[in-house]
Amino acid sequence: MSVDGLVIVDKAGGMTSHDVVARVRRLARTRRVGHGGTLDPMATGVLVIGVGKATRLLTFVIGSTKGYTGTIRLGQTTVTDDAEGEVVATTPAGDVTDDAIRGGLAALTGEIEQVPSAVSAIKIDGKRAYKRVREGEQVTLAARPVTISRLDLLAIRRPAPDLVDVDVEVACSSGTYVRAIARDLGAGLGVGGHLTALRRTAVGGFTLAESSTLEELEKVAPEVVNLPLADAARRFFTAREATVDEAKTLSHGGPLDRAGIEGPYAVFAPDGALLAIVREREGRARPEVVFTGS
Repeated sequence: MSVDGLVIVDKAGGMTSHDVVARVRRLARTRRVGHGGTLDPMATGVLVIGVGKATRLLTFVIGSTKGYTGTIRLGQTTVTDDAEGEVVATTPAGDVTDDAIRGGLAALTGEIEQVPSAVSAIKIDGKRAYKRVREGEQVTLAARPVTISRLDLLAIRRPAPDLVDVDVEVACSSGTYVRAIARDLGAGLGVGGHLTALRRTAVGGFTLAESSTLEELEKVAPEVVNLPLADAARRFFTAREATVDEAKTLSHGGPLDRAGIEGPYAVFAPDGALLAIVREREGRARPEVVFTGS
């Protein structure tokens, strides 16, 4: 029998997030598995997987801040803004200076308006943008506010006279497209750009340090859960300990008295079990997700 909780996977390149979910379903021997935020097939790194009741935590995981390392190639533009797409324009980038690159990265840091990549999973009139692009449509998505709190330059390499590779480290809000950062850096420098490598290093407080590859999980199956449900909730949320009476009220979906805690937080039973995720509104602490019996 599978344990409810989170699996922090170090996803390999070439796999979709759904491929990983399918593998974990087989390993954990349960259908109740989901992921907390898609990673492109080209990308590697942290993919948070929920098993059993922990799938109900994933809504909150998806909105977490993210960390990445990546490589941007200047001098080439692709249809997908990454290395998986066809090169549609080339502009010699050999004369782009290191200082210009630093300035371009600085301009993309902070609270910005970012146009998502045209091949994103965003829906337009019910159909994913990437499906429209693959069918030959021209797709233009509206800019949306994102926060890029850190966009650090790690290295500048010049693998060919007309190309520049820029290694970066990114800390950003949910909904940020690192492919779009690559595109916009290249556009700002007048030479075009696309992403050639991407590794997600963190989702919220979950990092590569505690992740496991699918090969490592194979060896311990079906005990694949890194963080049991209650432990995962304590890691991710502020905790509130309930009394016996409060636990009974909450287990039936009733509200508790306010505790003055910001945002969604986790409430635990006297025995340490996770009862619910609640949010304080209208003068009460009201459950958003109840785990008893779920």
